[in-house]
Amino acid sequence: MSQYQLGTTRSTTAQGQDSAVAVNKVLKNTYLLLGLTLAFSALTAAFAMASNAAPVNIWVMLIGFYGLLFLTHKLANSAWGLLSVFALTGFMGYTLGPILGFYMASANGSQLVMTALGGTAFIFFGLSAYALVSRKDFSFLSGFMFAGFLVIIAMFIANLFMQIPALQLALSGAFMLFSSAAILMQTGAIINGGERNYILATVTLYVSIYNIFISLLNLLTALSGEE
Repeated sequence: MSQYQLGTTRSTTAQGQDSAVAVNKVLKNTYLLLGLTLAFSALTAAFAMASNAAPVNIWVMLIGFYGLLFLTHKLANSAWGLLSVFALTGFMGYTLGPILGFYMASANGSQLVMTALGGTAFIFFGLSAYALVSRKDFSFLSGFMFAGFLVIIAMFIANLFMQIPALQLALSGAFMLFSSAAILMQTGAIINGGERNYILATVTLYVSIYNIFISLLNLLTALSGEE
């Protein structure tokens, strides 16, 4: 009986060690790829700014984003998934270039961009650290995420036609809350074994960071009276 219990204990310990190794591997690959994609996105944004690229049409941006996002999900389990991730993040960086160029041209633009960048980094690292230290399962946020997604879609469509400043600010706030929840859920999923594909994890975190940065930039601009 004692031998059986000892064998079971060893088996459980081995499984726990294997799980910890898998989690660490996914975390390492995710943050490495996230850093590379953010750097590549910054390069494409800088290229767009240097070449004075025109702002990308909203419909072209949406089609390009969701098309490349769909492609990345389809190729996530192959080496081609890495190429699609860089295509997606490079495209998003390029669309960000004209936006940053517009802000940088204003009197207080550089300060606003740097503040938004610093705030985004603070939010991301703070949420990631909390998820890593607490090791909580944030899957309970899925209902909130689904409801929030529907609200954001409704607000986005309304904003396309109405262009109300207060609605735009509310939409930015909603994007920040939604993206923050996505960071917690994705990081928690990696830690608790719910996510083993670092390509999909990277995409979720990248899009969340992108949305937080844009939303924070819009909020800071409104509060500073630049608009």
